[in-house]
Amino acid sequence: MTKIHPAHPEACDKKLLHLFAIDHSDVDMDDYLLGCYADLPPRESAPAFGSDYGLERANAP
Repeated sequence: MTKIHPAHPEACDKKLLHLFAIDHSDVDMDDYLLGCYADLPPRESAPAFGSDYGLERANAP
């Protein structure tokens, strides 16, 4: 597990909101789970998380 950079959760939340209309607290993503994706940039970690957990993409304009 990679140490979480302080800006990573916020950046990941922005991408999660854009892709899935949720943030990490909506799916009870704790520090351990955030750390599992912290080695990826947010633009990659959010879609990877969504894929791993079967999230459906939000309708984006």
